[in-house]
Amino acid sequence: MDMCNGPVFRKMMIFTIPIMCSGMLQLLFNAADVVVVGQFAGHTALAAVGANGALINLLTNLFIGLSIGSNVLIAKYYGARKEEKLKQAVHTSMLLSIYSGIVLTIIGLIFAKGILEMMQTPENVLDQAVLYIRLYFLGMTGTMIYNFGSAILRATGDTKRPLYYLIFAGIINVILNLIFVAGFSMGVAGVAIATAISQCVSATLIVRCLMKEKGVLKLELRKLKIVKRDLLDIIRIGLPAGFQGMLFSLSNVVIQSSVNGFGDIVVAGNSAAVSIEGFVYIAMNAFHQATISFTSQNVGAKKYNRILKILFSGQVGVIIVGFLLGSLAVVFSRPLISIYSSDPAVIAVGIRRISIICGIYFTCGMMDVMVGSLRGLGYSIVPMIVSLLGACGLRLVWIATVFQIPRFQQLIRFMHLIQFHGLLRSQHI
Repeated sequence: MDMCNGPVFRKMMIFTIPIMCSGMLQLLFNAADVVVVGQFAGHTALAAVGANGALINLLTNLFIGLSIGSNVLIAKYYGARKEEKLKQAVHTSMLLSIYSGIVLTIIGLIFAKGILEMMQTPENVLDQAVLYIRLYFLGMTGTMIYNFGSAILRATGDTKRPLYYLIFAGIINVILNLIFVAGFSMGVAGVAIATAISQCVSATLIVRCLMKEKGVLKLELRKLKIVKRDLLDIIRIGLPAGFQGMLFSLSNVVIQSSVNGFGDIVVAGNSAAVSIEGFVYIAMNAFHQATISFTSQNVGAKKYNRILKILFSGQVGVIIVGFLLGSLAVVFSRPLISIYSSDPAVIAVGIRRISIICGIYFTCGMMDVMVGSLRGLGYSIVPMIVSLLGACGLRLVWIATVFQIPRFQQLIRFMHLIQFHGLLRSQHI
């Protein structure tokens, strides 16, 4: 796609839709993990898988941020038509993805149990949660390769092939989930193994794609080398983004720890609601990624007059999509949560969370598009600081102050109890 000429909004929508579908399909396949384990292995297994979400994001977001740095650098070289530098950046990015995956696997295997204990994971959930995350992280190199490879293709305007590879790997994931969990009763271990295998499949497909490319994007294994200049540029742009993602995830870990204190029923309901919210967020985040790629290419091509048009188009798109999907999540919260669990108590908790969050969730997307525009321009520190103070910092202060007030916690439990009894009456149980 030529991002440097022609109508911005129409091209951005064409570019964004495959990213949106990719992200939502990825979440759909991840949700399949939760649904299968919840339906065939019970709410304890569901809580074990759900309790790992915040921790997985905490450990992976730093390196996902580096893939954003690769996206910005490669898009800028592509827009400026600097072919030799582009080739070096591609090989640096792919080798960096392999190193990132190896480091993450080691961290996941060694530190998973200690972190989960610090998160106050319920005792009856802990062993299964540790087993899940250790098996899950065996496929982390595949995850990193896919993310960096997708970032390379997106930087040059190709969002369709990553979607096709994700669909294929996701179908394999769902099939293996059913075989391992429903067929062989492997519980959380079956879900984790299926996910790890599917991650390796998506990585294989993206590497094969790049190796068969013609021209500047062609990946040649013998040319894999870290170019210091490119690595420093990727770190300069990507590290603040990754650090921001880590701190957001850290705040989520703190919140998850607080949720864990309410027991496995609340953990399960919260996990189901978070999974549904993820679909809304990932659809909005597609505009963040599109804004980065469009802005970076136009900066490389010195088409500065298009930057504000890109920002405005991204904001219009994210508001429409965020408000529409968030409203649908609220309206259909009960049947959506029921997909994950048939337990009335779990459903009541999930409905409560969605009703609070999803109605105004589009404001989060607006912030992300602004951040994407600044990162595309090459700025990374300022958007990181503003985002962290505005969202992450406020949540941590809330947990450390208001949430610690005993009367406030009693009020939360009372509200859950009232809602639960109301649900029982509505279902004539």
